[in-house]
Amino acid sequence: MKKIVLAFCPLLLCIACNKYDSNTQVLQKQFEFPVLKNKDFNSVLQINIIPADTIRATTLKELVINTRGTTSLEDIESAAIFYTGEKESAINEKSLLFSETVEILPVIHFKGSFNLKPGDNYFWLSYKLHSNSDILNRVVGICEEIITNRGKVIMEPVDSLMPLRIGIAVRKHNDDNVHTFRIPGLVTTNSGTLLAVYDARRDSRRDLQGNIDIGISRSTDGGSTWEPMVIALDMGEWGGLPQKFNGVSDACLLNDKATGNIIVAGLWMYGVIDDSGRWIENLTDTSQAWNHQWRTRGSQPGFGVKESSQFLIAKSTDDGRNWEKPVNITTMCKKKEWWLWAPAPGNGITLDDGTLVFPTQGRDREGVPFSNLSYSRDGGLTWKTSNPAYTNTTECAVVQLDDGSIMLNMRDNRNRNNNGPDNGRAIAATSDLGVTWSEHPTSHKALNEPVCMASLIKHTYTDSGKQRSILFFSNPSTKRGRHHITIKASLDNGNTWPEEHQLLLDEGSGNGYSCLTSINNKYIGILYESSQADLVFQKIPVKEIVKELH
Repeated sequence: MKKIVLAFCPLLLCIACNKYDSNTQVLQKQFEFPVLKNKDFNSVLQINIIPADTIRATTLKELVINTRGTTSLEDIESAAIFYTGEKESAINEKSLLFSETVEILPVIHFKGSFNLKPGDNYFWLSYKLHSNSDILNRVVGICEEIITNRGKVIMEPVDSLMPLRIGIAVRKHNDDNVHTFRIPGLVTTNSGTLLAVYDARRDSRRDLQGNIDIGISRSTDGGSTWEPMVIALDMGEWGGLPQKFNGVSDACLLNDKATGNIIVAGLWMYGVIDDSGRWIENLTDTSQAWNHQWRTRGSQPGFGVKESSQFLIAKSTDDGRNWEKPVNITTMCKKKEWWLWAPAPGNGITLDDGTLVFPTQGRDREGVPFSNLSYSRDGGLTWKTSNPAYTNTTECAVVQLDDGSIMLNMRDNRNRNNNGPDNGRAIAATSDLGVTWSEHPTSHKALNEPVCMASLIKHTYTDSGKQRSILFFSNPSTKRGRHHITIKASLDNGNTWPEEHQLLLDEGSGNGYSCLTSINNKYIGILYESSQADLVFQKIPVKEIVKELH
């Protein structure tokens, strides 16, 4: 970040403290953003200083922050005030440093000298967290006093601002020289390890086709720290084509509860099929051809690598540390006339009888999208795929309900630019592994969406000796725009989603994908594409969402 020279005169400051600056207004605003470990700066509090005098210069001399309400001040490694400009904007590399400190006290005095411009001057309070800070803790920052060269600014009373939740930036832009990380999946293994899966988009943020591998991160301490990335799916320069024409994307993780094996599914594209459906010959590192599986005729009927995108799976037998070579199961499940059969990103499930189920998606004989499920009854050796549950839907999430039936919760293209009362996730259920489907009563009614991937899990717990369940759902809780990442809970198998059982995590704009997992009886975890980092993990007590639980 660009820094400015800090200077202040104690004598002038003392004189200024005896008078008031009535020509300057201060507005402070807090956003529901996660405050992240593994990140150099975090947006904790926005402060807008507005001098009204256009003739005489106004200089900011001191800014006082109250940190009371922070769970543990030892979580904060350093604090800083940055100037970000005359318009609302986030902290970035061009922001100017006003003052910083490593002495974290209940009240922090930031001193410096900054010439304010008439009108809006936006500053941000930023915290850098220690690597060992507790992700269940919260931090607070309230501006209680500002001093300029004219004296103390008369501050409007401020209600206690909300403590912000701590999280961790599992993956950030340019980590490991990877341009962008996208498409989160998350599971808890039998041993309690958390496994995060994602696209490692090495050259750009763009979807397939591109130089994209499937990365895995492990956490053995409930998400507080994460091990270095390992690669689970990478087709290298298969078939003599450069890596940018051998991308793998849209991973889904599944924990086989019977064996403890972990299976990852991903979609591989070989080369490029152009808009007319023709596979392009003689591609090289300098070729600029691009298309992807959902666009035009980017994936076609047939089974061959030059006809259709390929469905890959790989297995780990050691809790996600190492991954076997991928197996291509396209011909096992895809119907020849379908344009596409692909994993739906996120996580799969193990049914009560041991059947393994992946949520999947595809394009039918006309190229129209659909959602369905794919399953294995022999531990992942062979797979079958179901009939479509719904058409013009894509990415989906799957759970087994208390009555044994399977619910599929689907991203629906009909919601695009739809702000009406029928905006909502498509929801269907089956009792025969997708041979037949019935539309759920809440379909297109209960869960708003801006046409985006979402997550749905079943969380089980014991109450008075009886096993009970909660459905948790996460997505951008909007009808347009991917912002306001929210977790919602249903206590009746998805029939209702009461407002009192909803928790906002991040109100900022981002890519909006998310994935949930049960960590244990008391906690759930979420990995999501945040406004504050590519992939953020937060650990949430169940009782914060369903307050009547103890």
